[in-house]
Amino acid sequence: MGLSATKQEIRKHVWSLMEKASVARFPKPIFGRIPNFESAEEAAAKLRELTIFSDARVVKVSPDAPQRPVREIVLRQGKRLLVPTPRLRKGFLLVDPVNNPGIDASFAATIRGAWEYGRPVGLGALPRVDLIVTGSVAVSESGVRVGKGGGYSEIEYGILRELRLVDQSAQIVTTVHDLQVVEEVPAEEHDLTVDKIVTPTRIINIRRKRPEPKGIYWDEVTDQMLEEIPLLKELAKAR
Repeated sequence: MGLSATKQEIRKHVWSLMEKASVARFPKPIFGRIPNFESAEEAAAKLRELTIFSDARVVKVSPDAPQRPVREIVLRQGKRLLVPTPRLRKGFLLVDPVNNPGIDASFAATIRGAWEYGRPVGLGALPRVDLIVTGSVAVSESGVRVGKGGGYSEIEYGILRELRLVDQSAQIVTTVHDLQVVEEVPAEEHDLTVDKIVTPTRIINIRRKRPEPKGIYWDEVTDQMLEEIPLLKELAKAR
C-alpha cells in the first residue's frame, strides 16, 4: 500500500472512530473534513496557558471549525490573527484587534467575521508569524499529522517559509480530540511535523525528529494549483 493510501486509511479510521464515539460536532458529515469535536474549547484553553502562546504576537490559525475557539482566544488576548481563506483561494486575512475597538471576537473568529473585521494581505504585507496552530484529521505520537488530503497547511507554511516569515524555530501546534492521536503516520518530505499536540485532556510535547518543509516543493506544484491559488502563482512568478 502506498503512502497516500495508508494516509487515507488512517483518515477513515479516525472519522469512523469519532462518529461511533459521538464526539463529532457540526459540520457533518465529518468524512472529508478536518473534524470538529466535543470539548474543542477545552483544548483551546489548554493552548492559551502555554508560554509559546502567551509570547506570540502574531498567530496563524487554520480556518477549520475545531480551531474557531483558538481564533477567538487569539483575538481576546489582543494578538494579531492570520487566517488562510478556505483552500487559499483568496489568500490570507489579517485580523488585528488593536485596530478594531469593540471587536466581537466570537464573530471575528468565524470566516465571515474575519472578512468583516480583517483585511486581505498580499505577499508583501504578510507579517512574521510567531506561532502556527493547525487542524488535523489525525496526528501521530511523533508529531506527524494528516490533514484532509489537500495539502493546504503545507502550502500555507511553504509560502511563509519562502518569504522567510517562519523558520525552523517556529512552533507548530495542532488541537485535536484524544481519539485523533494515533500511534504512527507515514511522513513525506513536504509534511508538517507539529511540536505540540493539545487535546481537551493533555498536552503532548514532541521531540521533533525531522525538519520542517524547506518551503514550496515546486516540482510537486501543478498548473491547476497555480490557477486555484493566486498567491502561489504570484510567488512562482517572483522566483
